[in-house]
Amino acid sequence: MNLETGWATHVALMWTPWLIVALYFTALAGLAAWGFHRLVLLHWLKSKPEHLKTSVQFSPEVLVQLPIFNESLVVERLIDSIAGLDWPHLVIQVLDDSTDETSEKAGERIQYWRRKGVDISHIRRSDRSGFKAGALAHGLELNDSPFVAIFDADFVPRPQFLRQMMPSLFDSRVGMVQARWGHINRDQSLLTRLESLILDGHFVVEHTARFRRSCFFNFNGTAGIWRRDCIEDAGGWAHDTITEDLDLSYRAQLKGWKFAYRDDVIAPAEVPGTVRAFLTQQHRWAKGTVQTARKLTGSILQSDFPLTVRLEAINHLLMVAAYPAIFLLAVLLPMSIGAREAVFDVNLQFIDIATILATTGSLVLFYGSAMHKGGESLMKRWWEIPCAMALGVGSSASQTMAVLEGLFSSDATFIRTPKQGGLRIPQVVPQIPSAQLLITLGMTIYYLESMGRAALNHNWLSLPLLALFGSGFLCVSLSQLLEGSRTVEAVEMDVAPAAK
Repeated sequence: MNLETGWATHVALMWTPWLIVALYFTALAGLAAWGFHRLVLLHWLKSKPEHLKTSVQFSPEVLVQLPIFNESLVVERLIDSIAGLDWPHLVIQVLDDSTDETSEKAGERIQYWRRKGVDISHIRRSDRSGFKAGALAHGLELNDSPFVAIFDADFVPRPQFLRQMMPSLFDSRVGMVQARWGHINRDQSLLTRLESLILDGHFVVEHTARFRRSCFFNFNGTAGIWRRDCIEDAGGWAHDTITEDLDLSYRAQLKGWKFAYRDDVIAPAEVPGTVRAFLTQQHRWAKGTVQTARKLTGSILQSDFPLTVRLEAINHLLMVAAYPAIFLLAVLLPMSIGAREAVFDVNLQFIDIATILATTGSLVLFYGSAMHKGGESLMKRWWEIPCAMALGVGSSASQTMAVLEGLFSSDATFIRTPKQGGLRIPQVVPQIPSAQLLITLGMTIYYLESMGRAALNHNWLSLPLLALFGSGFLCVSLSQLLEGSRTVEAVEMDVAPAAK
């Protein structure tokens, strides 16, 4: 028995380094492929933009839907901005499922604008069935306007929004037009700057590239206008995923509807003011994307669209798989340093430099382009790019859990992202699953120990990548702890709408 146990231990010790190295390079190869796709998107940006009408005598009735739930800090600002939209035939629905003082505040502003002659109604439901998707569908049953604009509670569109966007729907084949998001509170903190950069990567690069190449892209849940016929032809709003916007977008495009993207029209909005709120938002988006992929991948593959369009659509829905790859790489990176020596009998530290280039080089170009094309100074703000990468690493535990939930769970409970309105320090800090926090804390300790060991062993070329990963886990875990323990006080800030 002892001999057998010794043999099993010997085999395990012999093969473990090989397994670590194999998994490490598998994760690295996956991330390198993901990085290569970033470069493909940048290449697609060079495609000639599709010509869109920007002015035309076209002014049908537009229904504006405002789905809200417990948004007392921003509901008045939202209603005031929507009531100020410059459009001759405007109908506004405040779809209010709130259970707090939001309803009272909304009611007061609705009555104010009614006295001013604005066609605005306050719609309440007895329950939140279907969450946001359910509220939008309910509102459509009460109105027959041919076009529907949708805004989340934290958006502050400018008066000319509809006049800028509606011409893109003059073509009867266009079922939806999406505006680019701006960021009211970009300069509030380092976190909000990094969030804004990440969103600019999506809107300035990804959306623009896919639109110019006639590939699928999605309505982002807000700051867009739908043709009612498109919604109905695609089967209407569904709530079997928590990304009802992505789901309807793909179903509509599979039906043959065209989508338009207006990167020249910016709708200012807030980004989350705390790491916990950011993780809550990102978790919902990642989980819902996987749920949508489960639902629609078969239909996309069986469709008659060109192979490039189908592959890009599938890639778009599966891109969140990069987070489990990042987390796996983070787990294996410190172990791989010693494992590579055991396998190859030499210290291959140069692989860590190659790893940095393979996993971060394309992202530097990607976010650098987003920053430049978005109007930000690359010379002054270049340091935000590695910080954004570290934030991505630090959130990889949460996102990996989201991907697994989306893959194995059909739960479509919608958890809202708290808004902060005119407060510099948000009043509401969402709860984070304890398992997620413990994993991130564990990874922080793991990397602090690994960095110390690498320095003692003179693995200097490994330190930059270890530092990038370690700083991400450290900052995210500490931020969650501090946000969860402090008492929040209301501090006002200036939130005048800004383009960026």
